[in-house]
Amino acid sequence: MEDDPSILRGIELNLQLEGYQTVTATDGPAALEALAREVVDLMVLDIMLPHLSGYQVCQRARAAGQVLPIVLLSAKSMEIDIVRGLDLGADDYVTKPFRVAELLARIKAQLRRHAPSSTVSFGDVEVDRIRQIVRRDGEVVELTAREYALLDLLIERTGKAVTRETILTQVWGNDYFGTDRTVDNFLTRLRQKLDTPGTPRFLTTVRGVGYRFEPEEGP
Repeated sequence: MEDDPSILRGIELNLQLEGYQTVTATDGPAALEALAREVVDLMVLDIMLPHLSGYQVCQRARAAGQVLPIVLLSAKSMEIDIVRGLDLGADDYVTKPFRVAELLARIKAQLRRHAPSSTVSFGDVEVDRIRQIVRRDGEVVELTAREYALLDLLIERTGKAVTRETILTQVWGNDYFGTDRTVDNFLTRLRQKLDTPGTPRFLTTVRGVGYRFEPEEGP
């Protein structure tokens, strides 16, 4: 997300040459809209964006439950500016002018650091996220594609409340005109297969918001 067209195009081309798919935005609101609309693994975010600064975009993204790595770009190199960006939820801070090779190396490092664990366990359930196989007490549990996508989304945002709106967008897509009840029904089915339906231990409800995955049973 960068407002200088030449810098934006240069970063985009170099990322594409490395095999990455890219989504771009030239102002703060458009960056937030892209995050809500697309499945994004990492965001490169310029601080001096129009309408909403990179600091504000970073802060709002974290408040919305986005857990993807964020790399800030800025001509501001003073320690106070770097600390502010990191305090607002950024994972790294690159000052301009920068070498493309360094930026790419930092991006790769963040993607490695945030790569999902191949296996997640909770209670008597084990989820192999690479092969997309779920077992309970050693037996394979059959999930539909959307049931698995919903479970994987909650696992990806472990400990974070995920709104029903976000779930509908990420699992069903922008063109689906479902309701909150659709999400509730799918959560009920997941609980029946993987949790305790009446008193869920791991797939918990966040009242008035949505749902949260908590791998450790609460007190």
